[in-house]
Amino acid sequence: MKWLCSLSLLTALTLHPALADNTQLPSPDLPRDAYVNALLQKMTLEEKIGQLRLISVGPENPKEAIREMIKNGQVGAIFNTVTRQDIRKMQDQAMQLPRLKIPLFFAYDIVHGQRTIFPISLGLASSWNLDAVATSGRIAAFEGSEDGLNMTWAPMVDVTRDPRWGRVSEGLGEDTFLTAEIGRALVQSIQGKNPGERHALMTSVKHFALYGAVEGGRDYNTVDMSPQRMFQDYMPPYKAALDAGSGGVMVALNTVNGIPATADSWLLKDVLRKQWHFSGITISDHGAIKELIKHGVASSPIEAVKIALNAGINMSMSDEYFIRYLPQLVKSGDVSQQEIDEAVRHVLNVKYDMGLFRDPYSHLGPVGSDPQDTNAESRLHRDAARQVARQSLVLLKNRLHTLPLKKQGTIAVVGPLADSQRDIMGSWSAAGRPGQTVTLLQGMRNAAGNKATIVYARGANITDHKDMLAYLNSYDRAVQNDSRAPRAMIDEAVKAARNADVIVAAVGESQGMAHEASSRTNITIPDSQRALIDALKATGKPLVLVLMNGRPLALVREDQQADAMLETWFSGTEGGNAIADVLFGDYNPSGKLPMSFPRSVGQIPIYYNHLPTGRPYLADKPDKYTSHYYDEANGPLYPFGFGLSYTTFSVSAPTLSSPTLRRGGSITVSVTLTNTGDRDGDTVAQLYVHDVAASSSRPVKELKGFQKVFLKAGETKTVAFKLDADALKFYDQQMRFAAEPGEFEVMVGLDSARVKTTRFTLL
Repeated sequence: MKWLCSLSLLTALTLHPALADNTQLPSPDLPRDAYVNALLQKMTLEEKIGQLRLISVGPENPKEAIREMIKNGQVGAIFNTVTRQDIRKMQDQAMQLPRLKIPLFFAYDIVHGQRTIFPISLGLASSWNLDAVATSGRIAAFEGSEDGLNMTWAPMVDVTRDPRWGRVSEGLGEDTFLTAEIGRALVQSIQGKNPGERHALMTSVKHFALYGAVEGGRDYNTVDMSPQRMFQDYMPPYKAALDAGSGGVMVALNTVNGIPATADSWLLKDVLRKQWHFSGITISDHGAIKELIKHGVASSPIEAVKIALNAGINMSMSDEYFIRYLPQLVKSGDVSQQEIDEAVRHVLNVKYDMGLFRDPYSHLGPVGSDPQDTNAESRLHRDAARQVARQSLVLLKNRLHTLPLKKQGTIAVVGPLADSQRDIMGSWSAAGRPGQTVTLLQGMRNAAGNKATIVYARGANITDHKDMLAYLNSYDRAVQNDSRAPRAMIDEAVKAARNADVIVAAVGESQGMAHEASSRTNITIPDSQRALIDALKATGKPLVLVLMNGRPLALVREDQQADAMLETWFSGTEGGNAIADVLFGDYNPSGKLPMSFPRSVGQIPIYYNHLPTGRPYLADKPDKYTSHYYDEANGPLYPFGFGLSYTTFSVSAPTLSSPTLRRGGSITVSVTLTNTGDRDGDTVAQLYVHDVAASSSRPVKELKGFQKVFLKAGETKTVAFKLDADALKFYDQQMRFAAEPGEFEVMVGLDSARVKTTRFTLL
């Protein structure tokens, strides 16, 4: 085989006799740079190239084949194995190598929990509560490290304004500021100050860069963007996560202004290394180096390797190109020894930071300490999962106080998602087990006990579209349809509904419909479920729609039909109990939307912080020659930051500590927040700013602060925000980052659409 010949050539070229007996690792007491420099001097080129390979366990690389690679020193890290026993065997192999015994690190996609699954990232963002987010991060790190892992491919901080994109479910929404704050909180809670601590995981922020802006919401696609918009709207969350200490960066699969990110030396060297001073590791996404050929920037595999390494990729995820072609590239001089050493240095640096050179088994513990039952119930953190999930739920509608439900009478629970343990976990649910997940039906029964009768009918399949079903099941049988005729299932549900006092219908998407490679042109609820909703509405019984989905959906029809509507996203291991807590009023909902919900797909992109236009449309004073659609109501169905409660809140007009803001100083923006209802509850005070007249057109409003506030019924509190000139900076046409003097509007509200305003002047 050609690549074996390359290995033989490599060994002959690089295994210098002077290194033959130099087989010991340096002293772990050395400082990192001294340690890594000493280790690099001992390594052969073959060993260095092996360190640059991140191998995925899977059908293309079964464990037996990977163990052979480890035996031959051809692997630097492993991902997609999550049991201590397997990880220990692989690390043992690395420790048994005849020379340097450089430990492996082990990584996994722990996006919203490892064994205890928390709400999907979009749901975490809906909490607008950094403490809740941090709780999910700390538990994910604890469980991941208890499984022997060292790194997670998280957080995902790709700002996105297109709900057609399937990976919306993994992200934190449309807003730069909110995404940056949550991304920072996740890095701090998962990785902490020292990724080598027993229950810390090194984070790898993703996907660098601009992956959430792919054209048309089509996964893996093109991004074309001005530098001003790039650095103003899309780059800050990556920077925030890196400033918080993230040791890794996963590089995106998309192109940026015509250059694939994996081949973009400006992105990976000029911005990441020189401007941002990032010193951690860059890792290609799965198979991205091979894909440079299909992108059309490399004509051959060997050229793809040359481009990627020279562009600044340190570690190659899941392909064999590095080990096949780097020896030839070094021999020919197309890749310098210095470039190889620089890439390896970053790999060794993170291994040092993980504490692996001091103790390769630091996240495994001693032999004999592995859990007897990897999936034991005792390994879960249910209470925390339930508490966080409750905060992620967003009440969208509640006509005539349909909710909360009373624990009495008969409640019909229907819908294809009402009893789906797999779907309530959501996409990228790590090592979570469906059998340990609480569905909505079970949660309702748990909450009602013997006080109410809960009847259940499936009512419909998630989709009856054969091609869509085949696609969703193309990798595993994730969606299992009921074989009955659609009419028979609807009739059964209608019968249950007619005999009930209220209907709770769980509708939306399967988790696979809101996933990687699951972009959609139609973001309505599938037709099979819409037919069910029509039939349930016709019964005349109060109708509560419980939405399960991984993206904003177009819900105009459902909004008209439902008496109440609760957005639950995919809420995780304790999702059913958390949803029941809210439906029955044992918890007052407080979630707020991190993305605008469009009325139809034709409005996309729709987001709150858009630029003004010279001909703005005013709903209360409509005019033909303004920027709008004439065939549908304008504006989102539900705006960014929106969410109802079982109580009501009022917010006063903002007051300022000074009408002027001087550079180097700050002003305080204060509002009086009152719970005007008869129940205790939380709400989120949201601070927005608008630069009235600048050298470049600035967004109509931008989030600059938020506080989640608990108020007892009738209670009033003063909420204060501090603003300084740094919060007002933007990139001008010459890419200068500065705040320009002039007048600013400052707005405070409980969502982005309904705000109260005052003004100040920046001197």
